[in-house]
Amino acid sequence: MSYQTPRGTYDILPEETADWQRMEEIIREVCRLYRYSEIRTPIFEDTSVFKRENDSSDMVNKEMYTFAMGHDSYTLRPEGTAGVIRAFDQHKFYGSMEMPAKLYYMGPMFRHERPQKGRQRQFTQFGVENIGVSSPEIDAETIALGCSILRRMEISSIRVCINTLGDDSSRAAYRTALKEYFTPHIDCLCPDCHRRLEQNPLRILDCKADADNPVLKGAPSLADYLNEESRTYFERVLKALDDLGIAYEIDDRLVRGLDYYTHTVFEVKSTRPDSGAQATVFAGGRYDHLVEYFGGPQMSGMGFAIGLERLLNLAKDEGWKSQSASCARVYVIGLGNVGSAPLRIAEELRGCGISAEVNLIPRSLKAQFKSADRSGADVIVIAGESELAEGKVNVKDRKANEQTAVRLEDLSSRIKEILSK
Repeated sequence: MSYQTPRGTYDILPEETADWQRMEEIIREVCRLYRYSEIRTPIFEDTSVFKRENDSSDMVNKEMYTFAMGHDSYTLRPEGTAGVIRAFDQHKFYGSMEMPAKLYYMGPMFRHERPQKGRQRQFTQFGVENIGVSSPEIDAETIALGCSILRRMEISSIRVCINTLGDDSSRAAYRTALKEYFTPHIDCLCPDCHRRLEQNPLRILDCKADADNPVLKGAPSLADYLNEESRTYFERVLKALDDLGIAYEIDDRLVRGLDYYTHTVFEVKSTRPDSGAQATVFAGGRYDHLVEYFGGPQMSGMGFAIGLERLLNLAKDEGWKSQSASCARVYVIGLGNVGSAPLRIAEELRGCGISAEVNLIPRSLKAQFKSADRSGADVIVIAGESELAEGKVNVKDRKANEQTAVRLEDLSSRIKEILSK
């Protein structure tokens, strides 16, 4: 029997992991600069963490992997925000952390949807949550953090699309207007939009099936239903983005795919013509009621998420290359009856922070040199019987094509000198 990965999953192979590791390092570096701390939540949670009452999102209604254990129902996490807020409340961070609490997560998520490039059923997501303070400037800084990651991944062909959903009263007035508008046209909309009309008519604006439907194009604009407080908040977000030099486009049809968003919502999209349906690189927004929903005080939050498969694909499309971590900097070979001396030398180099590979099987000198070539090593250490008897080894600088004898006590410093060039 031939075994294969389940549909919508994949293996990250050894030749690919160096790119993944470097991407993850970049993300962690940026999070440190912005003073975000990592949080790691379970891969599955009680279903109620994700499935909230009257939720209209496709993720909740169509895509979750849910299973029963006795009388309990659990769900593989389809997104990161809900688990982070659950942990924030459970551990009472609102009483022990400086507000705003700045958290980030990175790990596998699961959604049962049609697999395609950059969108798998198991995918890796990075996200940030800034919890505890409602501030237009925090919204702008959060977008800036994501853009900083893209710059470090050498991604430049992007545009920032932004909108506001307003506060509760503005959104309630807009929902009423949308319901009145869409009700006479309901037969022209897809079956999912029939459900959305009752649960959350804003979600009709985000419908992929009806994206080109003229009924949607004639819908009322949210801007006409914003109260003064909501307008002022959004204007301050845009002013902060202007001050940061982040260009943006206002998209008054942007509502995002989850029901908990309030005020600022945004999507950062690739402008590459080959992006197709996978144009969104990262996206998110502000939420005012999640902390309270999970049992904490009334607190606002702001966050976004990036699918790392999509991020890596886009970076490679734009020419990004990581420095391969799989290449040995040093390859140690033995010549003659030297026993475990090459292994001891490699271990000492590793103890000094130098990546080293060592030949551990009986082979000719020619075969060992071929292995050293394939390893991509910058330096080859040749441990021969006569040299070892004198406390020395031969060191070959492959780039300079020079070979010199080096005393064992000077080996690590000499190699570091070569590598520094």
